Amino acid sequence: MKENKQPESFYELFDASLPRLCPGDDRSTLRALDVLLSAREKLTNKPDPIGLRILDIGCGNGAPTIQLAKHINGTILAVDNHQPFLEELQRRAEAEGVPGKVRVYLRDMCDLNLAENSFDLIWAEGSLFIIGFQRGLEVCHNLLIPGGLLAVSELCWLRDDPPAECRQYFAEVYPVMTDIDSNVSAIKNCGYDLLGHFTLPNSSWEEPYYRPLEKRLQLFRKKYAEDPERTEIIDSVQMEIDMYRKYSSYYGYVFFMMQCRLA
Repeated sequence: MKENKQPESFYELFDASLPRLCPGDDRSTLRALDVLLSAREKLTNKPDPIGLRILDIGCGNGAPTIQLAKHINGTILAVDNHQPFLEELQRRAEAEGVPGKVRVYLRDMCDLNLAENSFDLIWAEGSLFIIGFQRGLEVCHNLLIPGGLLAVSELCWLRDDPPAECRQYFAEVYPVMTDIDSNVSAIKNCGYDLLGHFTLPNSSWEEPYYRPLEKRLQLFRKKYAEDPERTEIIDSVQMEIDMYRKYSSYYGYVFFMMQCRLA
């Protein structure tokens, strides 16, 4: 996950070279994108949208950004507050043959300084938690044109009976986490029509995210065995991984696809 202000030791662990910086996978990204483009096609009667203005908020090192660039005709403004992530995104865009579609913007999500009604589509994969789900929806609504599209993946309770250990853990690390129905209500109250939602598969946590990250944890644990600050970060990330493997049926990331209400 990406944070506003983190110590350098955090970024040393969550290095830009990692495949992804939060749960997700290319198939899920493209599944969400397909829902949005289908909705746009119905609205505009244009099967191949050209010139879309896209904002990717909290893009990190750009795993979803690259998929958007490869499958959409348009330009992407990719925003993150950590320069090495943006440099890695530019490297990946060059390697994938889409550098002309991606422009990076070093900026804090809490102060984007972007014009209202200036984007056709906004992508926020695993990032809105930084400013809060509802506030994030409101910020995006102001930036989108009428009928504009938004995709967000957000951590949600999948069941209402999580064990005490699991509930207590999230009471400390993400106390505002709520369930799918509550987030759907927030979406509608913020002026969107919900186009669909789905839960990310377990594989999108393990293969592209936790396993590469866990390898770094093992290396760091040996390298920084006498460093209390780094040991604390290592332990907290390992606890996150262990918690998911134990209680993944109770919570997960949910992709929400929506459209700004026209009237």
